[in-house]
Amino acid sequence: MTTSVTTYITNQFYKYSVINYPPMISSQQLDATFFALADPTRRAILARLATGEASVGELAEPFDMSQPAISKHLKVLERAGLITAGREAQRRPRRMEAAPLAEAATWIERYRKIWEGNYQRLDALLDELQKTGVDRSTTERRTGARFGRTASKPRGRGPVTGKAGKASARKPTRRRSGGKGR
Repeated sequence: MTTSVTTYITNQFYKYSVINYPPMISSQQLDATFFALADPTRRAILARLATGEASVGELAEPFDMSQPAISKHLKVLERAGLITAGREAQRRPRRMEAAPLAEAATWIERYRKIWEGNYQRLDALLDELQKTGVDRSTTERRTGARFGRTASKPRGRGPVTGKAGKASARKPTRRRSGGKGR
């Protein structure tokens, strides 16, 4: 290939990857975000802060928890960067920060697109199989139906019968290494 064609392909690949695959979000940031969102109390606090800023006392009202317990939840949310604390005289209202949620949504969206593509390919394959019909010999080969095997008859030897025809579990035999005791 000529240099101009190679450069063109490289540039197109770069544009595609930048547009379709945003830069990787820090693993630690994602971990902190999803950890914070894993608790229903913290999700409820975020839902309340989505309507506007609130103090710790206002955030604690709907919960049957002490204010120190709510403060612990707020610290987790602050460490994840999901909320910030402001200062108005003696009051320290909390505000929601949207950036970590947007990054998590971007990360999820990337994988949603991948799975959506996988499901579309699977749908196309199923449509093709339904149109052409499935060959019976192929189905028999996969299921073992030709040999009398079904889900109720698994392959294998089954239990070993001992004295009086009772089934006993197989015990592995152990070989002793040749030591001084023999």
